[in-house]
Parts: sequence; C-alpha cells; structure tokens
Amino acid sequence: MNKNVLNTDLTGKVAVVTGAGGVLCSNFAKVLARAGAKVALLDLNEEAAKQFASEIVAEGGVAKAYACNVLDKEICYAVAEQVEKDLGKCDILINGAGGNNPKATTDKEYFEIGDIDADTKSFFDLDAGGVGFVFNLNFLGTLIPTQAFARQMVGKEGCNILNISSMNAYTPLTKIPAYSGAKAAISNFTQWLAVHFSKVGIRVNAIAPGFFSTKQNAKLLWNDDGTPTARTGKILAATPMGRFGEDKELEGGLLFLLNDKAASFITGVVLPIDGGFSAYSGV
Repeated sequence: MNKNVLNTDLTGKVAVVTGAGGVLCSNFAKVLARAGAKVALLDLNEEAAKQFASEIVAEGGVAKAYACNVLDKEICYAVAEQVEKDLGKCDILINGAGGNNPKATTDKEYFEIGDIDADTKSFFDLDAGGVGFVFNLNFLGTLIPTQAFARQMVGKEGCNILNISSMNAYTPLTKIPAYSGAKAAISNFTQWLAVHFSKVGIRVNAIAPGFFSTKQNAKLLWNDDGTPTARTGKILAATPMGRFGEDKELEGGLLFLLNDKAASFITGVVLPIDGGFSAYSGV
C-alpha cells in the first residue's frame, strides 16, 4: 500500500467506516487501508461496499464489506460481532453514513406571500416523515453504530471515533432545515461523546467538509448541460478559495485526527475543511 501524506501508521488497527458505499467514505476507507488498517466497509448498499472493498484488496490492503442499516440497532450489533470475528476488535470508527431527502427540502430559499397556495413546496409543506428520516439518518445513524462499536474500544489504547459534520452545523444553509439541524446535532454530539469517553481511552472528533461536488449533490450544483447552477455561484462566491474541494483534500485532516502521536491531546473538536467558507462573512 502507498504511504500517506502524514505518515500516520495504522498498522494492526481495525477501522470501521459506515456509508462506505459512497464517494467520500469509500475514499476514507482506502486512505485508512493505505495507512495499514484492516477496514470494514459498511453500507446499506452491500454491492457498492463490496466493489470498494475489492479495490482496496487489489491495492494490497485488507478489507471486507458488510451490509448494514445504521438505523437498526440489532443489525449494527450483529455486524459489529461479525467484524470482530473477521478482523478483530474495532479501533477506529468513521461515522460517515448520512444524507438529505427531498421531502425535507423547500423549493425556495425565501418564503413569499402566496407560497402557501402556490405550486411550490414551502416550509409549511415539509413532510414530517421526511424531516424525521433525515434527522434520524444523520443523528441516530451516528449514535447507533457508536453504541455497537465503541463497546469494543472501551479500555483499549489509541481508539478513535470520527464523525462527519458539515458547514450546515455552523450556519444553516437555505432549503435544507432538517439536514442543517441534524449536522448541528452531530457537532454537539461529538463534543458530548468526547467528554463521555475521555476516561476510557477513546478520542472523539469530527471533520466538517465544505463543498465538494459529488454524485449526491450533482443536481443541486450543476445543470443538465453541465453549467453551474445559481447555488453553485453562491457557494463559490462565499468560499474564499473560489472552488470546490477535492476528495484528497479531506485526507490530511482525517489522518491527523486519527494520529495518536500528532493528535493525542485533541478530542472534542470539529475541524472545518472548507476553503475558508466558515471564516468568511461575505464582506
């Protein structure tokens, strides 16, 4: 496997990544494997997880895919037991599962008189089930896997939990109130977990990615003809570095926070990786 940018050595460690069938989290899994970890890739879409696991193995790493619904405690506990049998007890948990849903999204940024009766999905039309699904997927989808895997970490040396927050956690983005609220909860929960597990050898941190162009958000960022949407224009105007992030630019923050030598006294932080978005007032 290739050396990583920070020379973070995870040899002998078992790393579990939820949401590993997606673009960003599959890359996290590959980065961990290149650093020497044995990686369990968990996703509701087992075929996608298997594909990425096979790519890791082809590179010379150790990886295995598991079908897992992060909202089902019984399934998460069963998968945790199987991972322990296959790879060993978990040392690193990356809580990457999450996402948004159209039922929890408004059509417009600003409410206007007449929107209640107009052919548009306003705040008053948001579906409670959709909002609940988004919040649960992000918050409970972090809490439940943590319950399943942190029990294997308690009392061990050098264990880490890394959650995935968002720019939404600092200031909510328009149209997506449920996702914004859920990510704010993740940042708060990261701090809570850091304190809660501080006496038993588990550090808990999070990264807050800025804006990355992925399959998940492609329709929000790009028109069918490949030109940028108005939302893309706003994002880039509010990002001092003036561009979207690239997957590889999350690797340094990930490896740093998991490095037990470089970050041994760091717990309870949320690290923005955002090209300056969270620092910019717009003026």
